Amino acid sequence: MNFYRKYGKRLFDVLLSLCFLFCFLWVYLLIVLIYLFTINLPVFYTSLRIGKNGKTFRMIKFRTLHPDEQLPLHQRTFWLGKWLRKTNLDELPQVWHVLRGEMSWVGPRPLPSSYETMLTDYQKVRYSVLPGITGLAQVNGKNSLPWEKKFEYDLQYVNDLSLLNDVIILFRTLVIILSFKEDVSLDEKPLLQNKQNC
Repeated sequence: MNFYRKYGKRLFDVLLSLCFLFCFLWVYLLIVLIYLFTINLPVFYTSLRIGKNGKTFRMIKFRTLHPDEQLPLHQRTFWLGKWLRKTNLDELPQVWHVLRGEMSWVGPRPLPSSYETMLTDYQKVRYSVLPGITGLAQVNGKNSLPWEKKFEYDLQYVNDLSLLNDVIILFRTLVIILSFKEDVSLDEKPLLQNKQNC
């Protein structure tokens, strides 16, 4: 293991998280207040995700859909959720996971726990590093990519992990966020459905 992979990445994550929270804590408070004043409760959404070495954790996001999963998808969307998805601000609570050591700023996105049995041993190499808020797949197409290509980018990231690559991915992520591209995450087919269609 190189120094950054073993020690530097964690230090980088913690320092960046503390700086980020110091500068943008007001954004968190503003979003929570908007939820409360518009009576869009609950504020947060959690889901069980797969972390490093296959260990699961409950990942938190700002809720962007109506909590009633029996409703059709178009009836579950609301203006604040659409805006948070478009700006990627729904991911902000995950900085908490970075401070806890469950996630990193950069890494493969954490998959739902239900996907555990669907991955090959080769694809599970992605679990050798902490999952990330953003990653190589996210800056190369994100939800427009087929699942197989996402895994290719995940494994490429694991193999080429370095400070320089993390900084480049973070910079590219910022550019994408500021471009306000249309969110297509709700149009993405789940991994199980992709496998059934193969």
